[in-house]
Amino acid sequence: MGYIKNGDNMEYDFKFFENAVKALETEKRFNHTLGVQKEAYELGKIFIPDKADKLQFAGLLHDITKDFTLEKHLELCEKYSISIDKSNIVSKLLHAKTGCEYARELFSTELVDDEVYNGIYYHTTGRKNMSLFETIIYLADYIEAGRTFEDCVQLRKYFYDNISTANSLNSKLEVLRKTMVLSFNLTIKNLIDENKQIDSDTVEARNYFLMNKSVFKNISLEE
Repeated sequence: MGYIKNGDNMEYDFKFFENAVKALETEKRFNHTLGVQKEAYELGKIFIPDKADKLQFAGLLHDITKDFTLEKHLELCEKYSISIDKSNIVSKLLHAKTGCEYARELFSTELVDDEVYNGIYYHTTGRKNMSLFETIIYLADYIEAGRTFEDCVQLRKYFYDNISTANSLNSKLEVLRKTMVLSFNLTIKNLIDENKQIDSDTVEARNYFLMNKSVFKNISLEE
C-alpha cells in the first residue's frame, strides 16, 4: 500500500511512490519531480511543519500525467468527465486536471484526499482563495533547485533572500504573498510576450494575492 495511517496522519513509504511515479515519467521529468518533492517538504517545514510529509507526497504526484500524449489526456478527460476547452489544450494545462484524478485512482481517495487533489489541480494556474497547501505546491513547482529558466531563478532568489530575514510567521507569510504576486506577474508577462492565452484562474489568483494582504489571516501556527 505504501503508507501507514497513524491516527489522522499518514506515514509514507516514499521509495514505493517514487518508483511508481518514475515508471510514468521521462528521466528529465522525474528529476524535476524529485526537486519539487524536496522543495515542497522544505517549504512545508517553514509554513506548515505538521504537513511537510503530506506536501512532499503531493509534490511527488504533481506531474504524474505530464508526459502522457494528448490522446491519452483526452481519453482520461472523457473517463473522468473533465470538461475541457481550447485554452486547456493550447496552454498544456490538461495534466493538472487529469493528474489529480489519475493519482486518486492509482493511490486511493484516502491518500489523495481533497488537499492533495487540489494541490495537484491548481499547481500550474493557481486560483483565487488558494489554500496555504496549494500555494506551497505551486511555488515548489516554480522554484525547485533544478529549474534554470530565468524567471524561476529570479523567483527562487527573491523568495529565499527575503525569507531569510523574516523573523515572525506573519512576516514569512507576507514574503510568501509577495512571492506569489511576482510569480503571476512573470507568468502573465511571458504569456503576453508569446501571444498566448492566459487562464482565467491565473488572473484571478494574481489579483487575489495582490489585493488581499491578509490572505493567510486564519493561519495560527506556533512561531
